[in-house]
Amino acid sequence: MKFIKYTKYVPELADEIDLNDLMSRLSDFFLQSGYESQFYRISEMDPERSMEQLRQAILRALEQGDLLDDDMMREMMEDPDLSRNEKLRDLIDQLIERLTNEGYISPQPPQVTPPNEMSAMGNVDGPSEAHARFEITDKTLDFLGFKTLKDLLASLGRSSFGRHDTRDLSTGVESGGASRAYEFGDTLNLDISATLFNAVRRDGAQVPIQLDYRDLMVHQCEYQSSCATVLMLDCSHSMILYGEDRFTPAKRVALALSHLIRTQYPGDSLHLVLFHDSAEEVPLGQLARVQVGPFYTNTREGLRMAQRILMRQKKDMRQIIMITDGKPSALTLEDGRIYKNAFGLDPFVVTETLREVAKCKRAGILINTFMLATDYSLVQFVQKVTQMCRGKAYFTTPYTLGEYLLMDYMQGKSKNIH
Repeated sequence: MKFIKYTKYVPELADEIDLNDLMSRLSDFFLQSGYESQFYRISEMDPERSMEQLRQAILRALEQGDLLDDDMMREMMEDPDLSRNEKLRDLIDQLIERLTNEGYISPQPPQVTPPNEMSAMGNVDGPSEAHARFEITDKTLDFLGFKTLKDLLASLGRSSFGRHDTRDLSTGVESGGASRAYEFGDTLNLDISATLFNAVRRDGAQVPIQLDYRDLMVHQCEYQSSCATVLMLDCSHSMILYGEDRFTPAKRVALALSHLIRTQYPGDSLHLVLFHDSAEEVPLGQLARVQVGPFYTNTREGLRMAQRILMRQKKDMRQIIMITDGKPSALTLEDGRIYKNAFGLDPFVVTETLREVAKCKRAGILINTFMLATDYSLVQFVQKVTQMCRGKAYFTTPYTLGEYLLMDYMQGKSKNIH
């Protein structure tokens, strides 16, 4: 005869930590832009994420408090050295296992050491911690985008998402205007009351009611346009200089905007372009791995790539959202060489960049610029771009960038914020 013995469940210490709170604390680590590298000795040009770096990031999150009971945390942090404190290291390893099981991170196998010049045989490393890596998953990107969007909308106060409304009327799903007679090609969003009334008025009250084509009435609603957007991010080295990280807030805004478009504006499209010495299109799924580098600012090349992307989109509106903190200081010449000049506003670079802005205007592409600097010469340049394209200029800070950008995207109102 079988017996079932029940015992009291004693949870592990790691089970008491809310993963959402932990992920919020780790967001800066997942989205690092190279700014922290000068403090944590992480190479700016090496975006590789090792398990040891993740352990250190979780350790810093635990040290901030609130994740565990104060007395328990005080006892745990008596010796924060993971090489000696086995209890603390086991706790962090359990948290990493939970993050893996919940699908937030994906461990990668150890790397293989290539053959060197002294030996024809390659050596396969064992499960060394120095080579163990991880990748963040789409679930993490979605979580970070949702959290950023929620925080930004909370700071804006009450705001309804809606769509991009225009003054035109169409036959859609939501009624917003008087009914009219059905025409071929309209969405069959019937106004039942008006349709039946037309039939009764024509033939009188009888059963069954005989409907005719000319009796059909459809609701009208506001016509909702679709928009194609290219988000241009400046990843030159100045984005992390002067004691301030300006690139990580820009990455957060990109994730929030992506989440907003995917959930609230499914007819819209969003593409990401990084501009530095040159320009490149980056999938939004790779945004978290992007870092700044020792680059100049080739604004014209970024505008060129954005135009090529937008001209492929069959949308009612096309726009470029450019986030930058520096002046254009590089230019791709006809022979492929890159002309660079970081001293002042180079007339040659500025002229060619404004010429590309004029091409955007002729193509009907709107340019909205979010400037993270307030130098007088740069303000004049941005105002010139705004004047040429009839866009908007926002002179803001990394702390208010997301609020202004989302307000501009959702409301579409003309306003300047200084």
